[in-house]
Amino acid sequence: MSKLVRPHGGGELKPLLLTGAALAAEKTRAASLPKVKMTSRETGDLIMMGIGGFTPLEGYMTHADWEGVCDGYKMANGLFWPIPVTLSADEVTAQSIKVGDDVALVDGESGEIMGTMTITEKYAIDKAHECMQVYKTTDLEHPGVKMVMDQGQVNLAGPVKVLSTGTFKEEYGDQFMTPAETRAAFEKMGWSKIAAFQTRNPMHRSHEYLAKIAIETMDGVLVHSLLGALKPGDIPAEVRSEAISVLVENYFAPNTVIQAGYPLDMRYAGPREALLHALFRQNYGCSHLIVGRDHAGVGDYYGPFDAQKIFDEIPKDALETKNMNIDWTFWCNKCGGMASQRTCPHTKDDRILLSGTKVRSMLSEGQDLPVEFSRPEVAKVLQKYYAGLSSEQNVKVELKGHSAA
Repeated sequence: MSKLVRPHGGGELKPLLLTGAALAAEKTRAASLPKVKMTSRETGDLIMMGIGGFTPLEGYMTHADWEGVCDGYKMANGLFWPIPVTLSADEVTAQSIKVGDDVALVDGESGEIMGTMTITEKYAIDKAHECMQVYKTTDLEHPGVKMVMDQGQVNLAGPVKVLSTGTFKEEYGDQFMTPAETRAAFEKMGWSKIAAFQTRNPMHRSHEYLAKIAIETMDGVLVHSLLGALKPGDIPAEVRSEAISVLVENYFAPNTVIQAGYPLDMRYAGPREALLHALFRQNYGCSHLIVGRDHAGVGDYYGPFDAQKIFDEIPKDALETKNMNIDWTFWCNKCGGMASQRTCPHTKDDRILLSGTKVRSMLSEGQDLPVEFSRPEVAKVLQKYYAGLSSEQNVKVELKGHSAA
């Protein structure tokens, strides 16, 4: 019997991706159905449903689900869920579709038919209400808020059948792992206590320190990189993957780290997104989620440890995957290494605070990264990437965005 945490909801993994004859038949049928174009975020959510990452969801949420998730972290059936998973359409498309119709779900960028859906409900939402509940702001400078405000006027609900995982497998190979695959890898390693390290950045020295703290008490760490869309100025997934690989190879003990990726876009929802990160890491088999400073945040919209505090505000049985809170970490010149506020007695004058934002800013300006920021092997990978950018692409990142993950 498995010693891993159970999938969310307490049952088995529920991947919605069709295979074999059922897949071939549904692809043929989908070609003749009315088409609904999806945003990158919606496509990522669909793929997560396909691979079982959003177990036990069966499709895009209803109005009752949306309202319950926004206002009380619960779907209409009582299932804990922290962020709405919805599909929208413009009014013209929505008017052409009736409740009961089947539609083909098309990725807006590639044009590929990613799935099919039976429409059970069409509804409008108060976008400002969703933004205030989930993102704590309606400021359009917030990238998550802008996503919501830019989406179509009508939400479409209903069960889905997933036909494709897009190009993630082709682009990232074995790094693109499904929940079934990570669970199988953990079982093979004999792991039962696994901490997930969420990242949308290459791992600098502070990230390395967080992962090693977890390894001291866990069987291993899943370094789990976001492979979906980011905001301008963030480092692409393939570059992050290479940088993380050289770090793990040179600075971690063997058989303590598995690197994998998942297909979602960042929502930058701070505390709410930390809960979502824990929820789907439960499906991937992780018993814990490392939550450091400003997890999943952007700008100054959230307090540095709001993502830790929110775990104390939800029911104890909401998630089997628990938060592993780690204090503010930094390089201390007097300590001569990485430390945290719980371990270091020295003053802020002795401390060098690290963040992915600072690293990106220095690299975009052609600066060398000091050893207190990055291992030299990692710095070499990042410098090669930035050297290949044009001046237009090499966007200078504002230092106000202190996100550690």
